[in-house]
Amino acid sequence: MLRLEDVSKVYRIGTFGGKALHAVNCVSFDIPDGAVTSLIGESGSGKSTIGKMILRLTSISSGRIFFNEVDITTLKGDALKEYYRRVQGVFQDPFSSYNPIFKADRIFKIIRDEFFPDMSHAEWQDKLHASLECVGLNPAHVLNKYPHQLSGGQLQRLLIARALLLDIQFLVADEIISMLDASTRIDVLNLLAELKSHGLSILFITHDLSLGYYISERAVILYRGCIAEMGATEKIFGRPLHPYTQMLMASVPRLDRKWDKLEAEEQTENHQPLSGCVYYGRCPQATSDCTRGRPPLLEVDQDHFVACIRYTEG
Repeated sequence: MLRLEDVSKVYRIGTFGGKALHAVNCVSFDIPDGAVTSLIGESGSGKSTIGKMILRLTSISSGRIFFNEVDITTLKGDALKEYYRRVQGVFQDPFSSYNPIFKADRIFKIIRDEFFPDMSHAEWQDKLHASLECVGLNPAHVLNKYPHQLSGGQLQRLLIARALLLDIQFLVADEIISMLDASTRIDVLNLLAELKSHGLSILFITHDLSLGYYISERAVILYRGCIAEMGATEKIFGRPLHPYTQMLMASVPRLDRKWDKLEAEEQTENHQPLSGCVYYGRCPQATSDCTRGRPPLLEVDQDHFVACIRYTEG
């Protein structure tokens, strides 16, 4: 359904834009129909940038993104509008998605005016109520209320309902539960799982390993804009191969150990040339060979890819 081919995003920074920041560097992966893929990495790894490029909220420096075999990087006008009928996004902070001086149902009015201008009032009400009920909301309880009168979970569900009004096929879910309390998180996750069972494909962007493991069939581990490891979720979590993935797994808090019993890993920034491994400066297993070239993303097992020089020779 969705495929990224060598996608990169470069920002010009510094005085007069004299320096280049490679937020995303030659990323390639695909998401099939009705699948959930988790994009996992720490802050600054390029996760949200990939989501914004898929949603055409930021431009692509190089590479291509295909949706149903159509290159979306060249879409304009009506073709782009049709793309948004099929692909939508929900983001981290539900409160910032609403204007506090308008009632929450205004987001649905915008959808109707833009995509369903000829639909009768009765048909629209039936469609709107069906969408709200699909995400577990009672229309009578949430419509005609201001954002501050609703909880974060309700606001997030409203945004998902807005996306479902367009009969979408693909959803970019960017840290959509990171600002919700624990009891609400599981409800939203289960909602996404239910939508997936009805054929919706989802890119689930998160920095939380447990959430990625809970909901997805495949996982993509991202570090400084590059894919470190990728494959079936069970294989990535059951047998992490890349040193960065291993470090992430070791950093997950455990109920049987206190924080003061653990040694914190010293994390330092070491800006290596783009030709070398981007994880070189933090990798406990690094050698001088790691600086000589970017390790390719190799399939070391069925549906298990890793970009590490230790696996380039069998």
